[in-house]
Amino acid sequence: MSDSITLPSGQVITDLDQCTLDICPIDIARFHYLPNVAGNVFFCIVFGVCLLLQLFFGIKHKTWGYMVAMVFGLVLELLGYVGRLLLHNNPFLFDNFLLYLICLTIGPAFLSAAIYLCLGRIIVIYSPALSRLKPRTYTVLFVSCDLLSLVLQALGGALASTADDEKSNDLGINIMIAGLVAQVVSLLVFMLLCADFAWSAHKRRSERDPAFAVLRSSFIWKAFLIGLGVATLTIFVRSVYRVAELFEGFDSELANNEPLFMALEGTMISIAVICLTGLHPGVAFKGNYAAGDFKFRTKKGKKDVESDANSDAQSQNVELR
Repeated sequence: MSDSITLPSGQVITDLDQCTLDICPIDIARFHYLPNVAGNVFFCIVFGVCLLLQLFFGIKHKTWGYMVAMVFGLVLELLGYVGRLLLHNNPFLFDNFLLYLICLTIGPAFLSAAIYLCLGRIIVIYSPALSRLKPRTYTVLFVSCDLLSLVLQALGGALASTADDEKSNDLGINIMIAGLVAQVVSLLVFMLLCADFAWSAHKRRSERDPAFAVLRSSFIWKAFLIGLGVATLTIFVRSVYRVAELFEGFDSELANNEPLFMALEGTMISIAVICLTGLHPGVAFKGNYAAGDFKFRTKKGKKDVESDANSDAQSQNVELR
C-alpha cells in the first residue's frame, strides 16, 4: 500500500520497505510476528530432502509426469519457507513477503496434480470396468480443475500483493479465495469419487483384473494407497485453513497466528509430501507404472485408452511373477 505511516517517533514513511525493526513497530509489518527460525528451517529441510528423493525416484522409475508435478510443488514450498526465514530478519520487505505468499499459496496445487495423476493408473490396475468414469476422464477433469485453481491463486496473490489501494487488495484476496475454494471443491469431489471406486472394487472383487492380482496383494501397494489417502486429506485440511485465513484478511488474528500456521499449513503439507515421496508410485507399482498408463485416442480413433492399457498390463505382468 502507498498510504503514509506516521511512526511513534513522528517520522513519516511512505513505503514499508523503508522500515526496519529499529524504527518501526512489528504491528505494522507484513506479519505481526517474527517467523520462527527453527520451525521454518525444519520445513525447508523436509522439502529439500523430499525434492532430492523425488528426482531420484522419478528418474529411476521414469514417472515423469508425477516427478514434474512434485518437483514444482516442492521447489515452491522450499522457496516459500526461505521467504519466511528472510522475513524473520526484516518483516517489512515486500519482495520477501511476496516470495512467501505466492509460493506457499500455489505450491500445494502441484502436489494435488501429482495425486490426480495416480488415480487413473490405480483404476487400470484394478479394472476400468469398476469405475464410473474412464481413467483418462479422471485425470483430465481434475488436472483441469487444478490448473484453474492454480491460475486463480497466482493471479489473486500477485494482485493482492502489488495493490496500491484497498479495493485492488480486496479484489486480489477474493480471487485467491476463489482459487482455494476451487481447490477445496476439487479435492472433496476427488475424495468422494475415490471412495466410490474403492467401494466398487471391494464389492465387485470377482471383476478385478487378474493380471495385477500379485501387485494388489503386496504390502507396498496397500501402503501406497493409504499414503495417497493421507496426503489428499492433509492437503484438503490445509486448503480449508487457507480459505478461512484469507477470508479474514492478512491483518486478521488467524493470519497472524504462527503456531496455527505451522500446524495447519507446514505440518499438513509436510505429511503430504512425506507420504507422496516415501510411498512413491514408482516403487509401489513394482515396475508396472507404465502398464498402468493410458493414452488418449489414437489418430485412427479405433482404440480406447482402457484397451491399450490393459494390453500393456498383461504383457508386463510377467515381471511380478
